[in-house]
Amino acid sequence: MSRPFRFGFSLDGLDDPDEIARRARWAEDAGYSSVVATDHFDDRHGPLVSLTAVALATSSLRVGTMVLANDYRHPAVLAKEFASLDVISGGRLEVGMGAGWMASDYEQAGIGFDRPGVRIERLDEAVSVLERCFSEGPFDFEGDHYRISGLEILPEPAQKPRPPLLMAGGAHRMLALAGRRADIVGINPSLHSGAIDEHAGPTATAEATDAKLAVVREAAGDRFDAIELQTRVHLAVITDDANGLAAAAAPAFGITAEQALNSPHALVGTVDECVDTIQRWRERWGVSYISFMGGSAEEMAPVVERLAGR
Repeated sequence: MSRPFRFGFSLDGLDDPDEIARRARWAEDAGYSSVVATDHFDDRHGPLVSLTAVALATSSLRVGTMVLANDYRHPAVLAKEFASLDVISGGRLEVGMGAGWMASDYEQAGIGFDRPGVRIERLDEAVSVLERCFSEGPFDFEGDHYRISGLEILPEPAQKPRPPLLMAGGAHRMLALAGRRADIVGINPSLHSGAIDEHAGPTATAEATDAKLAVVREAAGDRFDAIELQTRVHLAVITDDANGLAAAAAPAFGITAEQALNSPHALVGTVDECVDTIQRWRERWGVSYISFMGGSAEEMAPVVERLAGR
């Protein structure tokens, strides 16, 4: 049985507190399920502060990180912040964690940018620390990257046994980790180059997505059917000329217009066409959680109205 659709968007580009609150209340009324914050060293507000503002302005909208770069914070510190936000929001938090990918963030902040395998191993350990922090009582932990001795994190999160965990990836090792550990698995383009460029496009095609889902399914085993599958749409436009727009945009990402229109990371066309496209995504891949960039949220509202909860 298919999961019902739900939709979210990111807070990118919003910095005025009143505008953040207004946009969050609008999203709640428009049928969006979640508002998420990304994690970069640029001019946007800190993600957990922004999400606290959203939680205080709304009553049912879920708040999440998509995703926090694990290397920027110790997991014990992060567990404290996450648990507090889950309590403050009344149990509406979704914990999005990633291994970090944007090379410029690491370089500018002076954080060591280890090879992907090391970052993913460290993330795996961090998730273990988070899970122990969210459980009752003090605990010890000793791994290759983190050591904990007699730590107890209070307050406990409102959601039991813990807030849902979202992990996303575009390459085999990260997708396999997500399949093993996450409640929500995001299917992403591969960002191994450390930037969104022409190297990412060929990893975002329909055929590449088939291969990614196979990795997640194998890693998840018997728990695969319990996983919610998510995609982030990087190009979302309501237009009567989908082919023309795709032809203009696709070359920058190293793919053809046809490949762009068939990718689960682009949603271009009339409202009816976009509705049909999302339904095909669910039929082919089981994807039911659709996330938009912040600037396209209002444009996509008619699509959300047609599909949310169905």
